[in-house]
Amino acid sequence: MSDIPAAKCGTGVPGLDDICGGGLPRACLYLVEGTPGVGKTTFALQFLLEGLRRGERCLYVTLSETRRELDTVASSHGWTLGGMDLIELSEVERALAGKSKTTLFQASELELEELTRLLMARIEERKPQRVVIDSLSELRLLTQSALRFRRQVLSLKHRLAEAGCTVLMLDDRSDGEGDSHIHSIVHGAFLLTAARLGYGVFRRYLALTKLRATRFREGNHDYIIRRGGLQVFARLVASEHVSHGKKRTGSSGNPELDRLLGGGLHYGTSTLLIGPAGSGKSTVAMMYAHAAAARGEHVRYYMFDETVSTLLSRARELGIDFAPLMESGRIALEQIDPAEIAPGELAWRIRCSVEEQKTCMVVLDSLNGYVNAMPQEDFLHLHLHELATYLNQQGVMTLMILAQSGLIGPMGTPIDISYLADAVMVFRYFEALGEVKKAVSVIKKRSGPHENTVREIRMTAKGVAVSEPLTEFQGVLTGVPQIVGGTRRT
Repeated sequence: MSDIPAAKCGTGVPGLDDICGGGLPRACLYLVEGTPGVGKTTFALQFLLEGLRRGERCLYVTLSETRRELDTVASSHGWTLGGMDLIELSEVERALAGKSKTTLFQASELELEELTRLLMARIEERKPQRVVIDSLSELRLLTQSALRFRRQVLSLKHRLAEAGCTVLMLDDRSDGEGDSHIHSIVHGAFLLTAARLGYGVFRRYLALTKLRATRFREGNHDYIIRRGGLQVFARLVASEHVSHGKKRTGSSGNPELDRLLGGGLHYGTSTLLIGPAGSGKSTVAMMYAHAAAARGEHVRYYMFDETVSTLLSRARELGIDFAPLMESGRIALEQIDPAEIAPGELAWRIRCSVEEQKTCMVVLDSLNGYVNAMPQEDFLHLHLHELATYLNQQGVMTLMILAQSGLIGPMGTPIDISYLADAVMVFRYFEALGEVKKAVSVIKKRSGPHENTVREIRMTAKGVAVSEPLTEFQGVLTGVPQIVGGTRRT
């Protein structure tokens, strides 16, 4: 049993009670709206099954689906509906079949009258604590007018509240924008949306648009529908997770690289590694990840652009062996498909690893793949801001890799998030003495001092080698430097 107060009832949807401020106030009427296919029926079944799990009596009133169809939905999630009471439209039709027809009333009026009679009789007999009415679209057709529809819903609201029922009413938004009359009647309203992106799975959002007399988490929250039902990922709010840890430095295991960074990177900060493809960004991130795991810390490495096997192979060629650290559970490499995962789900995974597994370092490789998971750039900046701030407040060292377009000369980036990072490392190719070389420099570091030098970085079978400052060159970061000193090879 959960710790939800007795005055509230759990929704049965993972993550949703947190958004609702601990559950839904009992004996109230709630609206669940969204176009067909967003998961309203699944939501409703989870709500009722949670009631059955708690020993409550539950009733499902379906005007659009048969018991067989509901059983099919339930079995697809591994559920059974045993113990759940059900009223379906066919019961109303059977009750009317034996009655004499009259020309004074239309068939829909008779069906509405019989439905109301059946519903109240069943409630008086079984005294359910949870009720679902599916759907308001069918009820609108039976009432035939907006005024009568509103009066019917008000009547149901009062009679169900007197019976102590917590009620979900489902609406497929057949009128396009939702019914404002219903919104004024209900105690709370949920809006489920499925956005069609150019590629990949639908991006699904849940918004609690109204909840009277209760603090709740506003905004859009990502959710998914998988076997087992809906799972909602509450929007991350960094200010709710403030903690103050001691300042400490993490080494890369390479003294020259650490010296460039003023001794290393600090925990509780975020670092952006930016440069063209193949310039050494992931290699440096792997060095820090390996060194942290070797110190006994937990590291989570999220890959958007390459497979686990490719990264492990590249690491071995540089003398970085992740295998024993992965076997011990100190480092976890997770391959992310941006077309299949919502940003809210990724943030939830990261949060779970930090709070449950005490992860001390998180690597996002790369943000280019992360961008592809986000339909709107403005949303991306806000999401990354909350995520980076949260990780900083938890004392986590965050490494974010961003690939720039171009190889030599001016570079372009899909997004500019350098202002979000506490430290920025820039990687560049440059031409010198008939060779293409790589350079690294630290542009900023808020948490402490750092070198202002530019150093050459080389990838060898023995690891990464960082040279002394390139004092004999000028314009290295432009890609085409000039020699201002001797012609000594670096």
